[in-house]
Amino acid sequence: MSSFIVYPAIDIRDGKCVRLQQGDYNQETIYNDSPVSVAKSWEEQGGKFIHLVDLDGAKAGHPVNDAIIGAIAKNAGVPVQVGGGLRTLADVEKLLGLGVSRVIIGTAAINDHAFTEAVLAKYGDKVAIGIDARGGYVATHGWLNTSEVRAEDLAKELAAKGAETFIYTDISRDGMMQGPNIEGILSMAATSGKTVIASGGVTSLDDLLRLSVHSGSGIGGAIVGKALYTGNIDLAEALQALDSN
Repeated sequence: MSSFIVYPAIDIRDGKCVRLQQGDYNQETIYNDSPVSVAKSWEEQGGKFIHLVDLDGAKAGHPVNDAIIGAIAKNAGVPVQVGGGLRTLADVEKLLGLGVSRVIIGTAAINDHAFTEAVLAKYGDKVAIGIDARGGYVATHGWLNTSEVRAEDLAKELAAKGAETFIYTDISRDGMMQGPNIEGILSMAATSGKTVIASGGVTSLDDLLRLSVHSGSGIGGAIVGKALYTGNIDLAEALQALDSN
């Protein structure tokens, strides 16, 4: 039984399930008008945990699609984690109150240390820190800005403040179907000493198998988006292969 978790991704914009290419809001593909039915489908195929991104929220700086997120959390039958625009304790509490199992703090992790430390102190393992990197440096505000902070330095600092889970996205790989940056993910796991979930660039079952062999070195799972929607990865088949690996 693999301890490596595959997180099917549902990116929500204007109430629909979409994918952006490299976070570009002008390069959008709409895959389904009902994120709730998509979530149900991933659960029926064996998904154990669903990854939701409120794209409108990421841009607005506060949750926007919370009604849909609540419906998914209520109906999916499996835990969900949610990111996108979480900047206040009230926002975090609202989502957790809707039945969300884990919230993802992204931009605020670098822009608002007091908030991030307060969330980690209060909710601990119900929080994942999303670190999106471009060229090794943290990108913020839905990837619109690149900071001067190195991704590994931020992970190390927040691990010391209580962060247990990181989601690492190499923006250059996201939606490009080029495979994940395994070296970068392993390096972040080693630097932080915590669990890192891979995000961005998972294209094939082979990518998942290559990541899963490092589950003992801190890679706890992978978020899969575009490859599921294009049919490059069949979720049920992938989960079966990982379990028997």
